[in-house]
Amino acid sequence: MKIELPEKVRFIIETIENAGFEAFAVGGCVRDSMMNRKPNDWDITTSAKPQEVKALFHRTIDTGIQHGTVTVMIKKEGFEVTTYRIDGEYEDSRHPKEVTFTPDLSEDLRRRDFTINAMAYNDRTGLVDLFNGADDLEKKVIRAVGDPEERFTEDALRIMRAFRFAAQLDFSIDEVTRTATEKLAPTLKNISGERIRDELTKLIVSDHPEYLKELYDSGITAIVLPEFDKCMETPQNNPHHVYNVGDHILRSMMELEHKCLSEFLKKSGYEEDENTFRILRFAMMLHDIGKPDCRVTDEDGVDHFYRHADKGERIAEEILRRLKEDNHTIDLVRRLVRFHDDRPAPNAKSVRKAASRIGSDIFPLYLAVHHCDVLAQSDHLKEEKLEHEKQILDLFLKSREQGECLSLKELDINGGDLIKEVGMKPGPEMGQVLNALLDKVIDDPVLNEKQKLISLAKDLIR
Repeated sequence: MKIELPEKVRFIIETIENAGFEAFAVGGCVRDSMMNRKPNDWDITTSAKPQEVKALFHRTIDTGIQHGTVTVMIKKEGFEVTTYRIDGEYEDSRHPKEVTFTPDLSEDLRRRDFTINAMAYNDRTGLVDLFNGADDLEKKVIRAVGDPEERFTEDALRIMRAFRFAAQLDFSIDEVTRTATEKLAPTLKNISGERIRDELTKLIVSDHPEYLKELYDSGITAIVLPEFDKCMETPQNNPHHVYNVGDHILRSMMELEHKCLSEFLKKSGYEEDENTFRILRFAMMLHDIGKPDCRVTDEDGVDHFYRHADKGERIAEEILRRLKEDNHTIDLVRRLVRFHDDRPAPNAKSVRKAASRIGSDIFPLYLAVHHCDVLAQSDHLKEEKLEHEKQILDLFLKSREQGECLSLKELDINGGDLIKEVGMKPGPEMGQVLNALLDKVIDDPVLNEKQKLISLAKDLIR
């Protein structure tokens, strides 16, 4: 097995070897290289102790020196170099009481989570694979190194990592390893919201977000996302649905795909960034999270979920705050959940009003969420719904092309103008007048001219 090491990685390894120590690329970078995937980063493990590594390179950063990790900087690019180590006893499902350095590579590999992540490589020795990781890669299996219960007791987050890797790689989980995840799932209560969020995010933005159901089946969401369990247990006896709430959510997440989304956002004029897809997958995961609490069944046995979007907005915010998400993500997801079920009439005025109410800045995101929601429903009126969506998008694009005002910042008047031209004083009344002017402009876009708005403002405050 020959792996093409980047020049800087080879330089670090050879520099350490020339000083009389061992050094190998290790973990995910080896796994990804063997799968012909480009590694996100390259980690290096070595028999050299941190101070010995520091002495070999011009610039290093003590990123985790107490655990043996030094970041070696090569032309502004950092590479983590970690001393072979043995972890001591774990007390909190996360941290070892102590870390002991060892000169033995096999001891270092033995403490790693899964066989596919416990391989090391350098050009001199070749592949070091003590736990048949290459075989598991070929079989597409996630298997714990050694005793899975011992690995998951050391760090409970590894339970979620098993399913995250399965989702990212489209692998299955070894039966013994899977059984251990189910047994030890309750220990995830000891893991911080941030760490849970990071693993959950990687799973839901993968090509297989439906693996979230595997977390449910294993009792993991009962600990980290109990609101989803309620969705999996809530039927939708309604002509518009063929799945229960949870399966509908999973299907809608699957409908949101990178390529199609990018093409749609480009068409709608939305400037996509690196977080857009993540935000939308979260929105899909949470768009119907309020349904279990809103379900009512009429006398004909048909289920209804009145005001579930309002309820869902509150629950979504609670979940995202528990996961320590940033305020920008919380705000966007909350708004998308709140408005996901809006259905404006297919005429110019209704679309302007909807875009203003939802936010012209996120209206294309709302349309994307609504589209995936429809695709995950039954075939009942589906073609009509999709045609309605197309009409809404066309009307929104036409409004944008014509430069129509859809928000306060697009009004041809501001607070300063009201002070100078109308004699108003700063305060709540000024905001009320500006919002009233926006309503009038949305009803009739030709009114968005400064002098017309000044005249309207004077009428409003008389």
